[in-house]
Amino acid sequence: MGFLSGVECSICGAVHDPKQLLTVCDKCGQMLVARYHLDRVAAAVTKADLARRPPGMYRFRELTPLEDGEEPVTLGEGGTPLLRLPRLGSHLGLPHLLAKDEGQNPTGTFKARGLGMAVTKARTLGVRGLVIPSAGNAGGAAAVYAARAGLPVAVVVPRDTPDAAVAEALLAGAHVFTIEGTIATAGKVVGAVARELGWFDLSTLKEPYRLEGKKTMGLELAEQLDWSAPDVLIYPTGGGTGLVGIWKAYTELAALGWVKGGPPRFVAVQAEGCAPVVKAWAEKSPVTAPWENPVTNAPGLRVPSPFAGRQMLEVLRDTGGAAVAVSEAAIVEAQKLLARTEGIWTAPEAAATLAALLRLKEEGRVERQARIVLLLTGAGIKNPPPHLPLPQDLTGPSDTLLRRVKAALGSS
Repeated sequence: MGFLSGVECSICGAVHDPKQLLTVCDKCGQMLVARYHLDRVAAAVTKADLARRPPGMYRFRELTPLEDGEEPVTLGEGGTPLLRLPRLGSHLGLPHLLAKDEGQNPTGTFKARGLGMAVTKARTLGVRGLVIPSAGNAGGAAAVYAARAGLPVAVVVPRDTPDAAVAEALLAGAHVFTIEGTIATAGKVVGAVARELGWFDLSTLKEPYRLEGKKTMGLELAEQLDWSAPDVLIYPTGGGTGLVGIWKAYTELAALGWVKGGPPRFVAVQAEGCAPVVKAWAEKSPVTAPWENPVTNAPGLRVPSPFAGRQMLEVLRDTGGAAVAVSEAAIVEAQKLLARTEGIWTAPEAAATLAALLRLKEEGRVERQARIVLLLTGAGIKNPPPHLPLPQDLTGPSDTLLRRVKAALGSS
């Protein structure tokens, strides 16, 4: 039966049957979390065993909800690199700066982890079809993994969703619908459609297994840091599945005795135009309130009413963390800075982590010797910037072209 001991409510603790298709707590409506027989995990696998396994998120199989013999729906997700950022670190005076590059997943973002796991469990538990609201990348990932599993899927996205994400879903055979409004608007439609059709709603944290896929980022990060945590982990926060998941990974590893020290200090980053977690944090509120008129060019951060707001705030409190909002201009400049210093073209949501770090450094809120990890959630190619300088066109005699090239390069 694998190592899953059960599924319980994150708030009231009500226990649910993992043999059933689960959504949210049937007692209080809050998010559900998977629990494990950690004593059995410790007896079954060691850190040395893991080191001999091939890369990918299912190398941590004992800490996933897979049953014995259950085959995951996979495209090779996970195993993303933890990159040193020496040139950027030197520029900032932060010598221990790193980035976990989730843009190297099969779908170009960290959504591959969560949706791969969620679709796997949904298929095992016998769903007829899947339906998901998305700001873009989750819908594309759901479509890809549903195609891999042979399941029909419907995706509902806001009308201004990046073309690449819509194309990904369409090419994978999904039924894609656009709607005026935000992911919250799409979520209302998805809830109604799921009930009417008897299809399964894959909304963020409204089923327990996307969290377990995202959790593997934390498991990998701990192993890549020789079974320890960074001092600071800066995370771009929309729905918050990854933030809660990485924290969950570290709590499980601590219970196993596999990690040195406690979890990292989490910094949640949001856009100034949609910052419900930052607002709640500043007001010392235990819950988030819906954000009116959310506006940002980072679609993954345009989540006005995150379902796990309460849980994210708890993680920030428990780890001595912080919540920071950054401007659109700061995100664009951070995206350029990361590309020009380290050659990494990352998504605007991910670039927000660097924008937040720049602000934290300016305010004296990070120590020079701190080991800092930026969680880069996706590749820039999934959401290319609308305005870039035009390349210099070369026409005319060859000697003229050579002079022009030399003049341009000499002035750079």
